[in-house]
Amino acid sequence: MIFDSLTPLPVPALPGRGAAVRVGADQPARPATQELNEALRTFSARFTELEKGQDGPALVVTTSGSTGTPKQTVLPASALAASARGTEAATNTHDAQWLLALPLQYVAGAQVVARSALAGTKPVITTSVSEGSRFTAQDFITSTEKLSTQHRLVSLVPTQLHRLLETPTGPLRSETLEALRSFSAILLGGAPASADLISTARDLALPVVRTYGSAETAGGCVYEGKPLPGVRVQIEPEATGPEAPGRIWLGGPTIASGYTKDPQRTAAHFFIDDNGTRWYRTDDLGTFGPSTGSLTVTGRADDVLISGGIKTSAAAVATALESHPDVREALVAGVPDARWGTTITAAITPVAGRNIQPGELTDALPRLVAEKLGAASAPKLIEVLPEFPTLPTGKPDRRAVQALLTAAWQAQQGSRGTSRGS
Repeated sequence: MIFDSLTPLPVPALPGRGAAVRVGADQPARPATQELNEALRTFSARFTELEKGQDGPALVVTTSGSTGTPKQTVLPASALAASARGTEAATNTHDAQWLLALPLQYVAGAQVVARSALAGTKPVITTSVSEGSRFTAQDFITSTEKLSTQHRLVSLVPTQLHRLLETPTGPLRSETLEALRSFSAILLGGAPASADLISTARDLALPVVRTYGSAETAGGCVYEGKPLPGVRVQIEPEATGPEAPGRIWLGGPTIASGYTKDPQRTAAHFFIDDNGTRWYRTDDLGTFGPSTGSLTVTGRADDVLISGGIKTSAAAVATALESHPDVREALVAGVPDARWGTTITAAITPVAGRNIQPGELTDALPRLVAEKLGAASAPKLIEVLPEFPTLPTGKPDRRAVQALLTAAWQAQQGSRGTSRGS
């Protein structure tokens, strides 16, 4: 175990303008092609310096974080290079060309550009990224046709893959599947993918690779549960016992230097051990099998909901909801309640094309969760949405869903109070 030999990292210095690529919602919007070309030049310069033994900051990613307080994660050139080489090894590709289907303002999009710079290739940009339009199957097909190398890679979030696989039967669906199968690997990350989505992808022989990571780890650093070359995993036991999921720690050359201008949060999450290995203490829980070397992420440390004094994992409830054949995706949130302290609520999107009667799912799903996890875990409110509101990355906007569920629960309680008083 590493926990007795760790020293907190100092806060990294913020690189000067032009010294590193800066991405995030706080950055001014510019034409995607201009951003792409500037980022390619900057990353290429940092990798050239790295070959000469100079390892400086190459990427600064600004994210809001789960608390809403902005974080500026600083990634050195060595972390981006290690991540790129690890991806090449895990996908058995070399000098691959990438399809850029995620905005450059986020780590997954920026990493596509960094990996392209290291490989000496130029990514093809989807119209959804270049023009800020909706991601569609036709956009994906047209963009994929512009790729010119044998080895081709793309990073997608689950919502995008859902959208592609929901293309109606016909020529467009055949072309969509052909385009998906043309990739050496489809890296799927950014949010948990439902078991049904993965099963469908496997049945269709799509080269989907589930990834786990964050801006702090230079993007995905665990593929299909297996750490990339050089990446290490440790589990910090929780108070509930050694067999229960524990806090996930990730170590190795892909780890960031810390959060600039934030010494307190840097010292709480970034460490270096006696061997000089950087470690990142995540906010996720999981298990790691020593014999199999496989990581299973079970949820976030802060996703435990306490309703009526009973603890429930929001991730476990979402998984139970997604086991229903008519549920496409599920998001679970706790909302304040005078009686229960926190009430478990959920929003779901139905599988496209299913003829679902009003109230059918909202009646059946709480019973399904109660059967799998116990009555205390059953959501007391379920909202059925045609689609989740999304962030520019295509990931579900959890804050927007939380606000929607809170408002719906308050409205429901208000109507009941009015009914009782009349």
